[in-house]
Amino acid sequence: MASAELQGKYQKLAQEYSKLRAQNQVLKKGVVDEQANSAALKEQLKMKDQSLRKLQQEMDSLTFRNLQLAKRVELLQDELALSEPRGKKNKKSGESSSQLSQEQKTVFDEDLQKKIEENERLHIQFFEADEQHKHVEAELRSRLATLETEAAQHQAVVDGLTRKYMETIEKLQNDKAKLEVKSQTLEKEAKECRLRTEECQLQLKNLHEDLSGRLEESLSIINEKVPFNDTKYSQYNALNVPLHNRRHQLKMRDIAGQALAFVQDLVTALLNFHTYTEQRIQIFPVDSAIDTISPLNQKFSQYLHENASYVRPLEEGMLHLFESITEDTVTVLETTVKLKTFSEHLTSYLCFLRKILPYQLKSLEEECESSLCTSALRARNLELSQDMKKMTAVFEKLQTYIALLALPSTEPDGLLRTNYSSVLTNVGAALHGFHDIMKDISKHYSQKATIEHELPTATQKLITTNDCILSSVVALTNGAGKIASFFSNNLDYFIASLSYGPKAASGFISPLSAECMLQYKKKAAAYMKSLRKPLLESVPYEEALANRRILLSSTESREGLAQQVQQSLEKISKLEQEKEHWMLEAQLAKIKLEKENQRIADKLKNTSSGQLVGLARENAAMSNAAGQDEATAKAASEPIQSTSLIGTLTRTSDSECRALSKRLALAEKSKEALIEEMKLASQNISRLQDELTTTKRSYEDQLSMMSDHLCSMNETLSKQREEIDTLKMSSKGNSKKNKSR
Repeated sequence: MASAELQGKYQKLAQEYSKLRAQNQVLKKGVVDEQANSAALKEQLKMKDQSLRKLQQEMDSLTFRNLQLAKRVELLQDELALSEPRGKKNKKSGESSSQLSQEQKTVFDEDLQKKIEENERLHIQFFEADEQHKHVEAELRSRLATLETEAAQHQAVVDGLTRKYMETIEKLQNDKAKLEVKSQTLEKEAKECRLRTEECQLQLKNLHEDLSGRLEESLSIINEKVPFNDTKYSQYNALNVPLHNRRHQLKMRDIAGQALAFVQDLVTALLNFHTYTEQRIQIFPVDSAIDTISPLNQKFSQYLHENASYVRPLEEGMLHLFESITEDTVTVLETTVKLKTFSEHLTSYLCFLRKILPYQLKSLEEECESSLCTSALRARNLELSQDMKKMTAVFEKLQTYIALLALPSTEPDGLLRTNYSSVLTNVGAALHGFHDIMKDISKHYSQKATIEHELPTATQKLITTNDCILSSVVALTNGAGKIASFFSNNLDYFIASLSYGPKAASGFISPLSAECMLQYKKKAAAYMKSLRKPLLESVPYEEALANRRILLSSTESREGLAQQVQQSLEKISKLEQEKEHWMLEAQLAKIKLEKENQRIADKLKNTSSGQLVGLARENAAMSNAAGQDEATAKAASEPIQSTSLIGTLTRTSDSECRALSKRLALAEKSKEALIEEMKLASQNISRLQDELTTTKRSYEDQLSMMSDHLCSMNETLSKQREEIDTLKMSSKGNSKKNKSR
């Protein structure tokens, strides 16, 4: 660790040294450039001095020339002065001499005038050159002074950097000496580490052999006991039921309840806003009670009258969404199917806003064209028209983002999980935009209402309607602000709760897998609920052991009892069949008796007393034959070809009923006996079942112990694998360090 820290410090110092060195190079280059500039300026100064000297020489020559000319002028003037008296004296000498002197005078005058002008021009040039030279000299001197100060500053910086470099070099040399000492100690430690690594490699080899044997054994057990690993593939893993997070579900339900309350407030405010807007159209700018309003406002009023059919479903959709989020469900975007319904209702309301927007804008334009509209009111109407356009645009954004959030529950490929957070963030931004627009609408409408109240034609009905609209707009503003702040406060939770899903997976694959998962969750909950039922009282342990010994010693008796139970069940089934048969026979006999009695009653009405005597005789003859066996009774049950039908039918029905009643009594007795045998057999069966349950439990306990042992073996195997990986990594790191050293 100490060597690594020293190396890090050395690297930092080296980096700082390289940076300072690069800065030194830059500063040196700047100093050299400034020196070159100062040298160039000095050369320019020399050239200017030379040019100034030349100009001074020219000036001196010109002044000398001027002096010569001035002297010559004086001489000429003197000659002229001398020639004038001579002329006076010799006027009479002739016109030729006078003309010659006059021409010479004019020539001298012209020459003198040219020299004066040239002298004046040279004086001007000399003055301008002198001023320019002074100005250039002052600039060059100031520039030279600044360059000298900059050069001194650069030199000071260079000196400071050189001192700093020398200090860093000394420090680095000291660190280098320390590092050399530490490197020697580290080499000794490296030798010791090599010895340890050799020992660790031997241990690693032994552990590898041991763990490879255990791994083969564990793999064989896993292959035999684990037929299918459903967490390997995401499609199958999405069907696994995640851990139930009750806190998460309660929090989501609480959030959904708050959202439902906010949406209900917004719905109420929107209903009031559209309804009061419809009332305002009916009274301003034209009162419908006095005059007919324009066709455009009539159509606009008709559309506004339908607002409840578009606004109310928003509350219903949010209520269904809230009811779908319960404590038993798993709430993520893939499972919130009711969000699609809310999105559809929001889409229908957006279509309503788009439908009324042009009429609203035209209605405001119609108000502006009215004679009652002032310039201030016209400005407010224009601002409100812009606000209504922005409001519709914000609802379009909200509908787009909510439709995107509803896609995972219907179309799995419609929205990627990586875009969930950005869509939620955009929903929050759209809600804040909605709040800002509602604040602008509230501000502009309050100004509009104030101006309209000051109009001389403002009625009390208009003032009341404007106040109602303003209160609904304020309610809308407050509701939008609440829902925007609510969504922003819970945005982090929404983004974090998106990962709530199957274990060791990125989430639900499709809405179908999410629906299947919820069905499996319900089945698992029902199964866990069934496990919570209280267990029946079982046989005590000692009694169960005694019964087990008896059971093991009396295997043959158990088989015999099973055979007896089987035979008793067969007898019972046969008796049940016979009972049903004789019941049907008795019903048929009753039906026949009723028919024959009806026939006899019909014939008695038509017969005479002689026929009654013959019938009585035949009845007595049939009574003598009543003591025959069952076969004759069955034969007598058939219809007989005789005139005395009453006696025959009466005797036949009595013998059949008696035989049936006797057989029924015998069947009841045998049934009771068989029921008692069946009770005994059922008791034996329950006793045997209890013994089987005890043996089954003992086997299950043994299996649970074996599974626990297998889990502990897997844990030890994973720990040993981790130890092997750590040893491998440490050996690789030591080998790399040794190679680098």
